[in-house]
Amino acid sequence: MMRKLGAVVAAVAMVAGCGTDDAEPATGDAVSGTVTVFAAASLTETFTELGEQFEAAYPGAKVVFNFGASSALAQQIGQGAPADVFAAAAPRNMQQVQDGGDVTVAPVTFVRNRLEIAVPAGNPGRITGLADFGRAELTIALCAEQVPCGAAAATVFRTASITPQPDTREADVKAALTKVTLGEVDAALVYRTDVRAAGDKVQGIDFPEAASAVNDYPIAPLSEAPNAAAATAFVQFVTSEQADPVFAAAGFDQP
Repeated sequence: MMRKLGAVVAAVAMVAGCGTDDAEPATGDAVSGTVTVFAAASLTETFTELGEQFEAAYPGAKVVFNFGASSALAQQIGQGAPADVFAAAAPRNMQQVQDGGDVTVAPVTFVRNRLEIAVPAGNPGRITGLADFGRAELTIALCAEQVPCGAAAATVFRTASITPQPDTREADVKAALTKVTLGEVDAALVYRTDVRAAGDKVQGIDFPEAASAVNDYPIAPLSEAPNAAAATAFVQFVTSEQADPVFAAAGFDQP
């Protein structure tokens, strides 16, 4: 993780230097106020925990999260929504923000994630693998194709030459998972981190085709961050060794 942190330190130093005149380095009492983080829905549990750790490390700071589909968050940023940091579940959504000039430093990949089949406890649909998503008699949930989990699902289905038969397309991965936890579908394709976060409410089924669509998660401070110093500090914190156990426990892979 240290080489990753070094890249971030260099990048975010540029943001601190190019922001407001009173932006300070991310040290000591200079980090205070609210830092607004737009983050992929699949980061909800890990970022919430890291946000609490960040506030403990910087008592003058408060982290406010906006979790959602990376594509929707990128659109909100492009429309001028005030935010300090963007953490996406796919590089293409970060690139969208870069193309709009809202990120002017190189984003850093801080974790990776892959898909897993989620079924309700007890697996009432008797799901055994990805091929079951082509069975019309089952009730299936997938993410919308424009969001990262949906795009990854499309890739694995192409790889496996399977035509899925979804009954619902959800706005983000948490919405797809909710369909499983409520027992409304026989299966959904979500991230393995979401399966782990759901605990005994769902069962996870690994499938080999998931290796064909591993998602890289990039993070970057935004060029017009209202709180540039806190944005710098938060990105440093998320990409530090201190964050590694949190991501590992959630099931994320290191880049």
